[in-house]
Amino acid sequence: QVQLVESGGGLVQAGGSLRLSCVASGSIFAISSMAWYRQVPGQQRQLVAVAHDGGRVYYGDFVQGRFTIFRDKNKNTVSLQMDSLKPDDTAVYYCNADIMGNSDSGFTYRWGQGTQVTVSS
Repeated sequence: QVQLVESGGGLVQAGGSLRLSCVASGSIFAISSMAWYRQVPGQQRQLVAVAHDGGRVYYGDFVQGRFTIFRDKNKNTVSLQMDSLKPDDTAVYYCNADIMGNSDSGFTYRWGQGTQVTVSS
């Protein structure tokens, strides 16, 4: 069984910083990509940042240089450093990873349970 567990959410004032972390554990054969998404109630889940194999990274347009994704392939972890936070960044942040388990024949996207980030004005 494969699990993604996030940590690091919380309450911060506008202009502040938070760092989210996620670790993938279990019977993992390979991970293709690791990413962060966020969701506000009543809205679609949106991509924040993704780190692909080979080092390619992509950020949502709204990030505008404020966030940085870090992936450690050896430890199966991904972190998101969020700076210059705005109230509009308030959401539940989800870790996502494209994983092939030891007993799988292909890759499947997995999700963490989510961690709340609240930015006060």
